Amino acid sequence: MSKHDQRRRRGLLGAAAVLLALAATPAGQALAHPGHAIVPKGPAHAKKVRVDPAKREWLAGDHHVHSWYSASAKPSEDPTKPPTLIKGGDGVNPITTNAQMAAKHGLAWMVATDHGGPDHARMNRDLAYPELVRSRKMTPSVLQFWGMELDTPAAEHSSVIIPRSAAERDALYDIEHTYNRREPWPAEPVRDTEGFMLDALRQLEAQPKPPLVIANHPSRTAKAVGVYGAYSPAELRGWNDTAPQVAVGMEGAPGHQAAGLTADGGRRADGERGGYGRAPTMGGFDQMTARLGGFWDSMLGEGRRFWVTSTSDSHRHYTTGGEDFWPGEYSKTYVKAVRSYDDVLDGLRNGRGFVTLGDLVSAVDFTATTNGKRAEIGGELKVAEGADVTIVIRVRDPKGANFGGVSPDVARIDLIRGDVTGPVADRSQDTNPSTHVVTRFTPKSWAREGEMLSMVYVLKDVKRSGYVRIRGTNGEELEPQPDPHGENPWTDLWFYANPIFITVTPPAGAKS
Repeated sequence: MSKHDQRRRRGLLGAAAVLLALAATPAGQALAHPGHAIVPKGPAHAKKVRVDPAKREWLAGDHHVHSWYSASAKPSEDPTKPPTLIKGGDGVNPITTNAQMAAKHGLAWMVATDHGGPDHARMNRDLAYPELVRSRKMTPSVLQFWGMELDTPAAEHSSVIIPRSAAERDALYDIEHTYNRREPWPAEPVRDTEGFMLDALRQLEAQPKPPLVIANHPSRTAKAVGVYGAYSPAELRGWNDTAPQVAVGMEGAPGHQAAGLTADGGRRADGERGGYGRAPTMGGFDQMTARLGGFWDSMLGEGRRFWVTSTSDSHRHYTTGGEDFWPGEYSKTYVKAVRSYDDVLDGLRNGRGFVTLGDLVSAVDFTATTNGKRAEIGGELKVAEGADVTIVIRVRDPKGANFGGVSPDVARIDLIRGDVTGPVADRSQDTNPSTHVVTRFTPKSWAREGEMLSMVYVLKDVKRSGYVRIRGTNGEELEPQPDPHGENPWTDLWFYANPIFITVTPPAGAKS
């Protein structure tokens, strides 16, 4: 049994008292058949509404949150019968509690993402969804998406985010029942094949309002840096090729970041940030994101719109025997959107976002301009060959203590650039040799006005198509290093922003 699994087992003991208390609440005994008593209702404005970009703001959220409907499977004494799903066997908190804690820790949106064993689709439909409906009423300040953590065919796990509608309950049931790897009993080997997953993605891409699928903790099963496990570069390329509007990204920073903390906030010497035992996280981020010129840059170098997120993967809080923070307590995915389900989903789909740990930053406005044209995070700027491009970065470094009781300062911001050269011949490629740090900004090279840090850089004589992105840290490491066991997560903080693509257009009359 791995240390990760041992800690989960210890967490069950610490969570037992929580479960006993929750079981006595009215929410725990709502309805005998709640899934059939709830009539789903869509948002008041179901039709797509044109959004004024000027009204968008940075909204923090989390797309990977488990409740007590993330069940364990108890084997039957009769081997001919399926196992029994045990509520609270994996996650321990009600959806209502997760939403309340999300609001407390500054989130504007979250996704309920439970999973389990055989026939879990029915538990989600009949028990979890009615609780989500109640939670929306109890905590209206948080947009609460319906979704699940898919036990992914030929991979590990991925978040599925369902567009808000009156059909959302049945839409998720169909996806989980049809495509979840662990749903049938007895198990069906075909459900654990890459072809099966690609078929699922084709079906999702074809929907009028397609959901999102984001690969979770992609390198948790990796054996070393560049030696991948359940997820491979070729596999994620296949996803994105098959469903570019659905398979839009991966967790840049996984959850379970409190694994190195004891219940009283001390250090746990064997704690592995994110549960990454063999190929550690780097500054809290997965190697697929953290390595400069690594897998993420190789995807961007093909021109793929493939984004990164950051989540809690909250199952049980570290103070009750788990290894997790509450949603928003440590990790946030910011999306630039108006406060609507549709626009938050649109922001995730189109890369209007940045991610941060420990509330290092709370706003990142990053633009590229040339000759009166302008692009923001997730966007594309088309420029004439040889033109100059001005990069403007404005970052909010919030005052006051974060939820770890410390007030981190941004120590450095890196502007990174890479070439876009089109599809790679080797589908397993995980490098982009052109990627490099253009410049490193420090307090001596930015202007501060209150909480806002401002800096400018001009890319001269741009002749090749490419992309620019930024990252920042409170530390001194020029590149994020592997995280040691027992590291205090509050001392090693980074943020990453999605890129801006710069496409060079040849002069009129030039041969392509």
